[in-house]
Amino acid sequence: MSRRSGILEFAVLGLLREAPMHGYELRKRLNTSLGIFRAFSYGTLYPCLKTLVANGWLIEEPGSAPEDALAASLAAGRRAKIVYRLTAEGKEHFEELLSHTGPDTWEDEHFAARFAFFGQTEREVRMRVLEGRRSRLEERLEKMRASLTRTRERLDDYTLELQRHGMESVEREVRWLNELIESERAGRDQRRSPSAEDNARQDTTSGEAGGLPRHRGAAPPEGGPSGAPDQPDPSDDTTK
Repeated sequence: MSRRSGILEFAVLGLLREAPMHGYELRKRLNTSLGIFRAFSYGTLYPCLKTLVANGWLIEEPGSAPEDALAASLAAGRRAKIVYRLTAEGKEHFEELLSHTGPDTWEDEHFAARFAFFGQTEREVRMRVLEGRRSRLEERLEKMRASLTRTRERLDDYTLELQRHGMESVEREVRWLNELIESERAGRDQRRSPSAEDNARQDTTSGEAGGLPRHRGAAPPEGGPSGAPDQPDPSDDTTK
């Protein structure tokens, strides 16, 4: 399996954990919620869905029937849409993927997908992924600075400005990660020293929400949402 395919499967399982969807709904969510998938086609999504079904992680179900006679009349002659639903085995597999914190989770595309599902991820796992991502970017930044020092005299003004822009982008993300990590640590420290009121309050979220800085409403520096979704393909997402 390619890295790109693995990221797509992870994202599909995560979205279907929230609710069953048909293919067009999935593509729209992937396109608008996870910017790293803004330029992929149904030709990429449907083989992924078929693989997940074959593995027993998804099941296919017919879409709901029209609610009234008018809708039934409008739908006459059309083929019913297929709805994809996560199985118990699929949920267990997704939770295993959520617990993974290896070096691939620090890379650009995979990190963006993982971050989109941080609300479903345990706090300690979030911390390891964030710290690994920061370490990877600090290494990248050091290499960029060394390269710029070696080649500065040979670069024209525009190429030099482009390299500076790239460095500034990495520096911004490192600062952003620092804020997230500090917020996660603050939340962890609060858990270690709970008040009586905190002890009486039941935590109803598996991911222990509250790690994000309250003053930040921005999306991650990479993998932000794209523009308006494409129009549906009437030939897609149907039973044969």
